[in-house]
Formats: sequence, structure tokens, C-alpha cells
Amino acid sequence: MAQDGAGVSVSIIDTSTGRALLAIDDRLVQPVASLGRVLLLIEVAAQLEDGRLHGDRLQRMARDTATGAGLWQFLQEPTMQVPDLATLVGATADAWATNALLTTVGIDAVRARAESLGIERTALIDRVRDRRGPDDAPDVSVAAAGELSWLLRGLALGEVVDDAVSNRVLGWLSLAADLSLVAGSFGLDPLAHRSLDHGLQSVAVTGSGPGVRAEAGVLRGPASSVCYAVTVRFEDDSLQRRLAVVEALRTMGTEVLEVVHAPARR
Repeated sequence: MAQDGAGVSVSIIDTSTGRALLAIDDRLVQPVASLGRVLLLIEVAAQLEDGRLHGDRLQRMARDTATGAGLWQFLQEPTMQVPDLATLVGATADAWATNALLTTVGIDAVRARAESLGIERTALIDRVRDRRGPDDAPDVSVAAAGELSWLLRGLALGEVVDDAVSNRVLGWLSLAADLSLVAGSFGLDPLAHRSLDHGLQSVAVTGSGPGVRAEAGVLRGPASSVCYAVTVRFEDDSLQRRLAVVEALRTMGTEVLEVVHAPARR
């Protein structure tokens, strides 16, 4: 992909030790579409745990509407509780739910939380929009693969804010139904993969947009556990080029799968 002109950033690390198994331009900052919603969910979880948020019901507002991913725009219920909206964001990258939560907690709080976690190259920089004008941020979020893999490792180890917050976020992300990229090679049921399946347990979060494909996740297997992230920015000028990117990410998924099944190396 890189030889074909794409921007590629990859990081795969051992969950237990943090040892880098693969790093390709892992400090390269690239757009990752809605993948930055992980940072939003961390702040929502933290505010639920410290009491600033409760079971508040948020109203579906015109300012929060955006076509694209998600289910709330197709549901009859005009209000939903914060934890339910976070569930929609984790499961389907719901655009309306993302914007409603971002309006409630504030993008400044999300940024401050990321800074407190030592996140410097990954950021949620704007709400989901149908169109981006000259006064809007060019992307919803940006990230470096190296930071994303470490962030997922922190969640897996219960170290992001604290164990309760990490578990909340992992619970929401474990519902993610998009297994079209790296996790598409794990052989799991895309609609039900929270429990062990042939010794595997996966959490994967994706971001997709024109010329952007990105994924970060955790895969536990019989031999080991790894955290991974990959971001690709490419010229999305043909279906063939897009399919080549998807195929390459699934090839990476096969490699990740082999690592968690392979006997431990001394």
C-alpha cells in the first residue's frame, strides 16, 4: 500500500509486556474518521463513574443530526439515557449519539482527558458532519497507530483512568459490529463476539471514510494477547484500490491471529 502511495501506520504490541511486535511509521498522524470516539467514550465513562453524569436522558436535537452510521436516526425514541447512547456509539459508531454525547460532555473535556492520559498525537477534533465547510475541522479525528495500540492496551489492563472506567469502555466497544477490516480474519460472529469462541476474544473499533480505513483492537488467544492499530490514508479513486486496502488489512488480521495462536517464543 505504501509503495502505491498510501499513508500507512501500524503498531502491534504484546498486551502483557508492551513489547513491540511490529511498528511501521507508528508515530505518523493520520485521519481515522470516527475511530476517535474511543476518547469520547473514555470521558463519558469517567463522568459516569465520578457522578457528573447519571442516567440522564438526552434529547435528540436537530444540531446533532448527521446521516451515516448508527441506528438512533431510524428509531422512534426521541430521548435516550447516556449509557444507552454510549452503547450505540460503541456498537455502531452512531453519528447522532456521538454528537449528543459530545455536546453534553464537551470537546474540551475530551481533549483534557486525552492530555491527562499522555495522549499527544490522537484527538477527537470535531463532531460528525454531513459536510465540512472551510470553517470546520477537516476530519472528525486523527491518530497515530502507536498511541492507539497503547491506549487499547491500557483499556485491556484496566489502566485508563481506572479499572471501572476501562471496563465500561471495553464493554461498549466489545459490541462493535464492524468486523470488515483486520478483525474480519478472526472468524468471529460479527453480531455476537463478546464471549470466548475457539479460544479467541476480540475487541475491535474501526473508522472508515473516503480514503480512510483504520482499526484498533485487542485480540486474546490461547497463546497470547496482542493490541494492534493500523491507519491507512489512500487515494480512493476506484473500487479496486479500496478493495486492495481492505484485503491488505485482512492479511494483517491473519498475521495477528497467528501470533495469538503460535507457541510462545523464548
